[in-house]
Amino acid sequence: MRLLVLALLPLVVTCSAPAAERPNIVLIMADDLGFSDIGCYGSEINTPHLDALAAGGLRFTQFYNTAKCHSSRVSLLTGLYCDQAGGARLSRGTTIAEVLGRAGYFTAMVGKWHLDQQPTDFGFQRYWGHLSGATNFFTGDNTFRLNGKKWQVPVTLNGRPFYTTHAVSDFALKFLDEATAAGNPFLLYVAFNAPHYPLQAPEQAVRKYDGRYDRGWDQLRRERHRRQIESGLLPARWKLSPRPPHIPAWNSLDEKQRQWEADRMEVFAAMVDLLDQNVGRLVAGLKQKGIFDNTLILFCSDNGACPFERTRGRYKKPWDPRSYWTYDASWAHVGNTPFRLYKQNQHEGGISSPLIAHWPKGLKPQPGSVTRQPGHLVDLMATFVDVTAAEYPRRIGTRQIDPLQGRSLLPVLRGATRQPHPTLYFHFGTDRALRQGPWKLVSAKRGRWELYNLDADRTELHDLSAQQPKRVASMSGEWFRIARDVDRLGRRGLAPVRERLSPLNFRRDTSSGSAATRKANKKKRKARKKTDKKSPERQRP
Repeated sequence: MRLLVLALLPLVVTCSAPAAERPNIVLIMADDLGFSDIGCYGSEINTPHLDALAAGGLRFTQFYNTAKCHSSRVSLLTGLYCDQAGGARLSRGTTIAEVLGRAGYFTAMVGKWHLDQQPTDFGFQRYWGHLSGATNFFTGDNTFRLNGKKWQVPVTLNGRPFYTTHAVSDFALKFLDEATAAGNPFLLYVAFNAPHYPLQAPEQAVRKYDGRYDRGWDQLRRERHRRQIESGLLPARWKLSPRPPHIPAWNSLDEKQRQWEADRMEVFAAMVDLLDQNVGRLVAGLKQKGIFDNTLILFCSDNGACPFERTRGRYKKPWDPRSYWTYDASWAHVGNTPFRLYKQNQHEGGISSPLIAHWPKGLKPQPGSVTRQPGHLVDLMATFVDVTAAEYPRRIGTRQIDPLQGRSLLPVLRGATRQPHPTLYFHFGTDRALRQGPWKLVSAKRGRWELYNLDADRTELHDLSAQQPKRVASMSGEWFRIARDVDRLGRRGLAPVRERLSPLNFRRDTSSGSAATRKANKKKRKARKKTDKKSPERQRP
């Protein structure tokens, strides 16, 4: 992936599709789905509908996100880096809905927004979903909106108990009806909240996976990696990254711990399974309307699997709306097979996403093909401009729009080799990376720079920074230039890296369930909060 920074030059996009033949676009984003969490990318989770799209379409093996929920949504919508676009305010970016709406497209969105204002303020003619970054899957929250107005979450919807993943497809199909009635090509952005925590799913869906994870994360990860190699998705030369020190060996856990951990993953698998079923509903709707063949469907994820242990109320069943489970780094390590690290990190485990492209009338590679050409979420805007005869603007209302960062993926979809980005820049919080050709420079938590040759070692096992100090200096200089001049990071974002690796601790044991232990833990948390409030470190803005 040689990806990008043609920062200050506007991208000239040529449209190869006459307006009368412009495709419909269905853009589907999963939330906290790891690189290997669907069947066609190595998983044991049942995802037949996504697997069918992959079998009839094209899979990308080097497609990148920004490693975090809201920043990935900014890049997906605008074709810019997150801070470059103005962050959640989108003050220097325009959205795909605004651009395609001006080109005569019907524009609709369902699901998670997680940015400022509402989708209807940024070009979406229809919207149903929640503005929050996460929600209770059974009862929702007070941020649900329908076309700009507050929407009260019901107990039942369309004859069954309310469940957010089902409701996403319910409203997506409703908007498809409106789009086809209007007679225009359409953009439908489907932003599932699944499988983001809390881990909640209907009982029958969870029971389907009972016992499937009793073998544990060590075995499951090896099995996923084997399937990735056998299917031709990944080359065998990229070795499976080892289990890190912060994750215990499965066999070192006692029976109670193993049961708790297996139970958590069963719920996650059920959530992915239900997401897939609802993708199947969308596909069936497109086919029923006779528009499936000229609909470009793209499926991706906003970041790698999530390591955050934030479980609360875990002693209730995961189909009880009062439950609140998460899983932690242990299963996230499986989700990101074969890569290292997780959501928020700019190592490959954090930024690598599956991308499935399906478009019978427009896709030229052999169905079921795999492409190793790199891509990034910022490329989606350029791609949509390219296939829809749209025009990328310099200004929208009072917003002065930054030049487009992305490059169209249409050549890849047509079976050609596209001109790659010379540089791709990554940043979230104190995690950073830069990729130029096969070379990747990366820092976790402002730890010292690490250097990897991704052609030979995409799982980032052999740090070459000590052997190539000049390359490190050159690439780090470029990272800071882009961060300062293009992404417009402030002083804290431009702080230098440290001279050593930063400690990375992601996991804490939550398996102990006795009343005495819970009481003791509660006491410790209260004491820690008191200490934190007094700490000068906590008082800094």
